Amino acid sequence: MSLKFCRLQLQNWKNFLGADVEIGERLFLVGPNASGKSNFLDAFRFLRDLALPGGGFREAIDRRGGVSAIRCLAARRNPNVEIHATLETTEGKRWAYELGFNEDKQRPPSVQKERVERDGKVLLDRPNRDDKRDPERLTQTYLEQVNVNQEFREIATFFASVRYLHIVPQLVREPERSVGRANDPFGGDFLEQIAKTREQSRKSRLGQIQKALSIAVPQLVEIKMEREDRGTPHLRGKYQHWRPRGAWQAESQFSDGTLRLMGLLWAILEKGGPLLLEEPELSLHPAIVRALPQMLARVQRKTGRQIFLSTHSQDLLRDPGIGLDEVLLLLPSAEGTEIKQAKAFPEIPALLEGGNTLAEAILPKTAPQQAEQLSLQLDP
Repeated sequence: MSLKFCRLQLQNWKNFLGADVEIGERLFLVGPNASGKSNFLDAFRFLRDLALPGGGFREAIDRRGGVSAIRCLAARRNPNVEIHATLETTEGKRWAYELGFNEDKQRPPSVQKERVERDGKVLLDRPNRDDKRDPERLTQTYLEQVNVNQEFREIATFFASVRYLHIVPQLVREPERSVGRANDPFGGDFLEQIAKTREQSRKSRLGQIQKALSIAVPQLVEIKMEREDRGTPHLRGKYQHWRPRGAWQAESQFSDGTLRLMGLLWAILEKGGPLLLEEPELSLHPAIVRALPQMLARVQRKTGRQIFLSTHSQDLLRDPGIGLDEVLLLLPSAEGTEIKQAKAFPEIPALLEGGNTLAEAILPKTAPQQAEQLSLQLDP
């Protein structure tokens, strides 16, 4: 994919009264619970939902509970919710897409502003004359309409390529639940996605995953995909034990950690648009978590895809290869959550120079005050 995000600006988006973030190849989002890490990632998902076939503006709004559920609680004078994404191609061409929207209690959500620029040239600026003559047109974006987005369909295709993954192992263990699902962010159709992949690519990717998993699960010596007579896909894993031929197990017998790691490895080996990951450390051994940043960096060099993830993990943030410009600290307040790059805090580089790890320098800034008092608040 030749396009990449290089900047994201938000106004009145969920936790964020205002945010302006520069974006590189990777982002590590760090902050307290309920600070807005998931909501920041959801801004990218929203752009994807606008552009996906079968999606669009109204669907993206409804999926999030309406404009009132999206609008920041700290919003005052300007009630519009706005997202401004700046993109850049590998050739240096720059795109900008800006969308502002609102909702009148008596009317459906409407586009208040939609603007597209390419290298500073304005290709679209709404509302236009046609919109003013027919306000119903403002219930859709031009981005989602193939008959009017020819000049900037490149960015619509890019937005649609964004992928969010947060594997819920129980959904993978019950593949019958995947019937009728597509691109389920929680893994409901994970097995179906593997089964539909071209055989050569599937075997190659499963082989790479098996080699990686052999470090975490040494007994696992082979992985394959099969379909039962009814067509339901299943993953099979061959475990070596005292019997010479070993034994095969299905995904229903895999541990949470094995399923989550398999899903993570499958996703990062795919080529495509930006990959959004929430707390990839869940259910994984600390030694595996410590290896994740280097693993992501190595795969990124081959696939070229951006990876944005949220984390609370000390082990993950110990990696010395993580740059201060890649780490975003989310700091909540009564006026909404503020986002700052780690390099904006002069004490953090000083702590690193003093021998502290990145985790030791950053995580104390996001820890709840008096967390040790939590158990004292319970009065059975």
